[in-house]
Amino acid sequence: MSAQRTSESDNSKSEMRAALAAGWRRTDLVWERLQIRGNAAWVKGDRSGARRNFLIAWMLARIFFKRGDPRIATSIANVGLMAREAGQFARAARHYSRAQRLWTDVPHVLDGLRIRPRVRSSLFHLRMEVRHRGTYEENMRARIANFVAEAGEAIDAAARGNPSPHRLYSRWRGECPAVYDETRKLLGAALLICASESRDTGTDRPGLNQKVHPGTADSP
Repeated sequence: MSAQRTSESDNSKSEMRAALAAGWRRTDLVWERLQIRGNAAWVKGDRSGARRNFLIAWMLARIFFKRGDPRIATSIANVGLMAREAGQFARAARHYSRAQRLWTDVPHVLDGLRIRPRVRSSLFHLRMEVRHRGTYEENMRARIANFVAEAGEAIDAAARGNPSPHRLYSRWRGECPAVYDETRKLLGAALLICASESRDTGTDRPGLNQKVHPGTADSP
């Protein structure tokens, strides 16, 4: 048990060093971790754990994130869910209403989004990305726009008390970029929105990390 905790601590420190070296602030990674823990607690049925993590993340966003940061809307939506769970329906409605208003501005964030090269598992994919950089960026931007649209639809559904029509947190592990850039922040804002998912939720749009040949509509 001690060895496992030491390993987890080392991995956490290593992750923080990598994030800081890439230009992230400590609060960026802490916010992401809090939202992940909150979502994980929610999935396990630990409502008090979810509430604790979401509230801290919300306060962090209010203090440290600039106006217009999509993660503020995510934070508000998640505390809205916690308010609804506590039977505070008027407060939940106010939170969701604000989250909806803020999310309408999120698509504009894509205009100036700088997409850094992905970490590839093979030299072949790395060479293909370098050779077709423009195509990769265009397709990546389109996919991120799809994630943003899906997240907006999830917030709208939650505001009405309905389950999300898309999978969000359940896709985070597979879609989270390995690089610490603005893309990861925006993707975290979209996929770390906590929402009950509909049982009949269908297949979502292709993920960011899917590997296909460039030049097709699904190129990463």
